Amino acid sequence: MIQDLALMLVVAGIVTIIFKKLKQPLVLGYIMAGFLVSPHMPYTASVADQENIHLWADIGVMFLLFSLGLDFSFKKILKMGASPIISTITIIFCMSMLGMLVGHGFGWSQMDCIFLGGMLAMSSTTIIYKAFDDLGLRQQQFAGLVMSVLILEDILAIVMMVMLSAIASGNSPDGGQMLGSIMKIGFFLVLWLVVGIFAIPLFLRSVRKLINSEVLLIVSLGLCCAMAVFSTKVGFSSAFGAFIMGSILAETIEAERIEKLVEPVKNLFGAIFFVSVGMLVDTQILVEYALPIIALVLTILIGQAVLGSLAFMLGGESLKSAMRCGFSMAQIGEFSFIIASLGLSLGVISNFLYPVVVAVSVITTFLTPYMIRLATPAYNALEHRLPTRLIRMLNHLSTSHPDTKEQSKWKRLLTQMAVNTVVYSILSSAVIALMFAFVLPFTRRLLPGWELHWYANAITGLLTVVCIAPFLRAMVMKKNRSVEWKALWNESNRNRLPLLFTILVRAMIAVSYIFYICNYLSRFSSAVMITLGVIAVVLIILSRTVKHRSIALERLFINNLRSRDIEAQVHGKKRPLYEGKLLDRDIHIADFDVPSDSQWMGQTLKQLSLGSKYGVHVSSIMRGGHRLNIPDGDYIIFPGDRLQVIGSDDQLSKLGHAIETELLGEDLDVESREMKLRQLIIGADSPFVGKTLAESGIRSLYSCMVVGLEEGKENLSAVSPKRRFEEGDIIWVVGEQESLDALLP
Repeated sequence: MIQDLALMLVVAGIVTIIFKKLKQPLVLGYIMAGFLVSPHMPYTASVADQENIHLWADIGVMFLLFSLGLDFSFKKILKMGASPIISTITIIFCMSMLGMLVGHGFGWSQMDCIFLGGMLAMSSTTIIYKAFDDLGLRQQQFAGLVMSVLILEDILAIVMMVMLSAIASGNSPDGGQMLGSIMKIGFFLVLWLVVGIFAIPLFLRSVRKLINSEVLLIVSLGLCCAMAVFSTKVGFSSAFGAFIMGSILAETIEAERIEKLVEPVKNLFGAIFFVSVGMLVDTQILVEYALPIIALVLTILIGQAVLGSLAFMLGGESLKSAMRCGFSMAQIGEFSFIIASLGLSLGVISNFLYPVVVAVSVITTFLTPYMIRLATPAYNALEHRLPTRLIRMLNHLSTSHPDTKEQSKWKRLLTQMAVNTVVYSILSSAVIALMFAFVLPFTRRLLPGWELHWYANAITGLLTVVCIAPFLRAMVMKKNRSVEWKALWNESNRNRLPLLFTILVRAMIAVSYIFYICNYLSRFSSAVMITLGVIAVVLIILSRTVKHRSIALERLFINNLRSRDIEAQVHGKKRPLYEGKLLDRDIHIADFDVPSDSQWMGQTLKQLSLGSKYGVHVSSIMRGGHRLNIPDGDYIIFPGDRLQVIGSDDQLSKLGHAIETELLGEDLDVESREMKLRQLIIGADSPFVGKTLAESGIRSLYSCMVVGLEEGKENLSAVSPKRRFEEGDIIWVVGEQESLDALLP
């Protein structure tokens, strides 16, 4: 195994250096290296045991998708709007159908055609990104849209792999089986994401003090492998589980560190995977299937150029922009290999299909830059030949594309209610399944015998209801006081009955869960069980304890989901809406650099007393490209300052040690440092009545800042330092949550 690994990596290293010199994608270099060490190349040394290589390649696929998940955010997808989603779905559907038609045309089996359609639908994110970078197009608007579609394609490729696995395991890919697969994917996807985003950041936060880079790498890979194993246990692929864990960790503060730590592991096993792809290339098969290869290349080039452009037009792009997008996606890449390897591992596709797809990928990859350059000339030629009226109509169709962000209040409210109901239903179902699978047998073992059997059932049922109570309450009551609800309630009396009906429907769903628990654990009549369900749901809704638990769980989930954004705001990587211009923290050349987290920042030279402490003299300060010579004691030290200091070797050594060690350290409770904006109404009994801004102590005592006075105008009024607060004044205050809680009891 070590001999095979050495051969693969040495050859891959040499070939990729050559490809790097030729400015070609490294993926093609790995494939070429795989061909050189394969048994199909008689003139070079070959790998002895391919089974071990395929095992490592499977691990490579898992880590590739784990890294893809780390770079992915479901929040970004939700912010994209409908345009990229429409384009992506159209492209995948059309190219899949084209692939299946071509396969049927050559008389290939049904499974070969289905998998071929999936392979042809997946453009290569890596290859297109590199092509845009080499051509200097990455910053253009159409390139951003193409990258959005590629991200969505990668996500749908994961779903497609799960569906293809389900189809391959059945006798025939009928509609019912596919629908069941989609529902199963959706159930576990929502369950894993909700539970993962709730639990994983909580775990990482609790052990943050104990984790260094080495421990974080081991923990991350352990979580990845654990989710991969769990995914295979419930019938999905290990790659799907790895991707889900990556997307969960992507929402944590540690995401960037994990991504950097995992990258070398991903590169190693990813290289092994792509080398194993090249090992399957057989020149005899390529010669034998030369005609299908040429046909598939033309299918991709013409299909993406025509149907891809049409898909982007349906998404709202102009004809020229749509053609530039469509022409850019005319190739297949890494996900096509992954889908092909899936088909081979399941034993449902023919052996010839893999090398054929690799050959098609290599040819279309080389043609990618030329296709991107061809888009504008093709548009110009089309513009000269098509009637002007038709061109205007096509462009008008794109510019008049409906704005998906504009939704009616009813649509927004019902969508939010439906999402909440689905999520809480999945969570409740998962809890019930776990309780019946583990807790019920345990209680029955504790209370054996027929007489105690009912006590075991009753205890399990009661515990199950207690566990799902917060979910059932949120299902029924959430969004009943939202902005849309109140607006619809006040707009018209005709809205009130439908609004009440939405509560009734959700309450019936909640009752059905109680009914199911009672029906599973008891032999009461249906009427009794329904009555018990109604009583239980009413008690859950009225219970203040359940309400507080439900709200606390939801707030913790939201806080975990937003923790990465909060960390970015606290560290200045992302600006809050009310934040002013940040200080310049660029690093400049000097003898001593003041770190960005130094305890010295904000202090004057007089306060630091560097001369008396270390016996040194600060001769100048480099700040923002300006040199401040012979600074006096009133000069303030800022992050990024570079100090030119005079002193002996011993004195300068002590000073350097102090600069490196006197740091604020990492903020372990960064989530609690988020700044928030709150309204404060000055009442008759307020301690601020009759006091000026300085006398009130809002800043000095509570560490909060008054940003303005609300006087019924469009904008807030500035608060004069001499103005005294009066009863009824409405002021807006910014501060951390703890400070605001002290200010607003």
